[in-house]
Amino acid sequence: MAAFWPPPTRFCTRQPSLFYRVLIVAIFLAAARPALARDDLITLSTASQPPVGFTHLPYANPDAPKGGSITLSAVGDFDNLNPFILRGTAPDSIYRVWQTLFKQSDTDSVTVYADLAQSVDISPDGFTVTFHLNPNARFSDGTKVLASDVVWTFNTLITQGSPFYASYYAGVAAVAAPDDETVVFTLKPGTGRDMPNDLAGLYVLPEHFWKGRDFSAPLLTAPIGSGPYQISQVSFGNSITYTRVKHWWAEDLPADKGFDNFDTYREVFFQNDSVALQAFKAGQIDARIESSAKQWASGYHFPAASDGKVKLVRVPVSLPAGIDGWAMNTRRPVFANPLVRHALTLAFDFQWMNRVLFYGSYVRYNSYFSQSFLASSGLPSPDELKLLAPYKNQIPPAVFTTPFALPVTDGSGYNLPQLEQAMALLSQAGWHVAAGKLVNAQGQPMSFEILLDNQLFERIAISYAADLKLLGINAVVRTIDPATYERRIQHFDYDMTIVQFPESDFPGSEQSNYWGCAAANTPGSNNLMGICTPAIDAMIKAQNEAASIPQKITAIHALDRLLLNGWYLIPAWNSTTMRVAYWTRVVKQPAPLQDGVDFDLWWAQ
Repeated sequence: MAAFWPPPTRFCTRQPSLFYRVLIVAIFLAAARPALARDDLITLSTASQPPVGFTHLPYANPDAPKGGSITLSAVGDFDNLNPFILRGTAPDSIYRVWQTLFKQSDTDSVTVYADLAQSVDISPDGFTVTFHLNPNARFSDGTKVLASDVVWTFNTLITQGSPFYASYYAGVAAVAAPDDETVVFTLKPGTGRDMPNDLAGLYVLPEHFWKGRDFSAPLLTAPIGSGPYQISQVSFGNSITYTRVKHWWAEDLPADKGFDNFDTYREVFFQNDSVALQAFKAGQIDARIESSAKQWASGYHFPAASDGKVKLVRVPVSLPAGIDGWAMNTRRPVFANPLVRHALTLAFDFQWMNRVLFYGSYVRYNSYFSQSFLASSGLPSPDELKLLAPYKNQIPPAVFTTPFALPVTDGSGYNLPQLEQAMALLSQAGWHVAAGKLVNAQGQPMSFEILLDNQLFERIAISYAADLKLLGINAVVRTIDPATYERRIQHFDYDMTIVQFPESDFPGSEQSNYWGCAAANTPGSNNLMGICTPAIDAMIKAQNEAASIPQKITAIHALDRLLLNGWYLIPAWNSTTMRVAYWTRVVKQPAPLQDGVDFDLWWAQ
């Protein structure tokens, strides 16, 4: 599945924190207010002191024993230890080496806690954001974390890092360090009020480590960070081992109690998930999250599971789901016409796949903001219509006349009604069948590649390709190694692939990177479908600059409708639980979390 950058904090290993101040996305907490003045356009509010009696976060076990180790698995390989650049492939686990200014909560998507920064001030007009660093913060080599490190990190990321950062932080006009513990960000007029929260999630890198090094080149030396772990051993493409930092500067802070309990954290890489499962069953891997319904149903009948040495649990997930799906690269002529994209969606028989391949485990995505109050439904509201009116001639008429709905088959495997509808749309788009092949007016057959980096998706893609063949379409399924796959995705060198667009309850500037015109032709951006329309750009701007909660929701609903009716991807499926298997030598934290599992809260038996 295509990776996003940087991986959203809630999908990464949780970073340790302190709790001298709490940041809360106040705009959603004030939802009852009909409008917000300019001096209310602040997404963060602070508490000057921690709550009375605060000793630890409620979902962490402050008495969890320190020590032992945990070994997890990953599919693919890696050749780089700098995850902030376009070149090379870095392991997702490496983010545990660094800290962010503020850390996101494990139990909701709109609360973050002070981490490297112990407080933040936001000017009355909302255009100046000042972070105050914890004076005790240190990098793992003992060097103090300075405001100049924050300034250097920010400027380096937007000039030499992945193009994502220049887009994500485009609302920042300037950053300065008036002293060693103060960082001041000046925002541009019109910048969305989510920007302070975006800045709070900035990972801070040590400037002195990077002197004499090319930041844009893959890093082969273990980096220095301020987080609870440092890299102790690397075998590129095979494994990476982290060791807990001795006398870590933040280890006694209340909000860190119960986090980062293992002395050693190891990640082992496998070329496919089936081999990773066998390694788990052999006891080489301590825990795994099972992504395959088939493997969960049939692959865990082994002695250790029967004897209770391995636990199999399903944990609830309440995270806003965003959307997953089979992305069509509209930069390719074959996918340029929305009628074709709609037809290809009609040909995807989810109901049969869910019954036969997924053991009835899933429900289908029906919004780009699934599992959130931001998901659209029914017909546009009057306020949405006002936003959409200037672009009415450019918008599919169905947006205004027909509630969006995905095709539903009878699940028998004979989806002829949907295939007939698909053929009718293809005919409207100028395609017809000749000698058993679907061809255009020039006689060129419709053919494209479904690109994968994981064999788990092959049976799905092959089943889909078989249905497409009934329409005369030649869809070739190809699975390649993850490193090559990532390079191709970053340069938009693919026809169709499966991707994930995560969302939170407070969307912001990242929407431009997902769907905006500026990102459509920027290598490394997350606009993988190449979406570029004035109406969508306008809705992104409207949600970013909304002056009230209702306006924000209205703009997101309108954006969702445009994306759905553009048929840019074939929506996949989702579950409200996560399948987790683990050996009882490690202990899972009992408290429910928004994202299901956070291994940094586990401990050794």
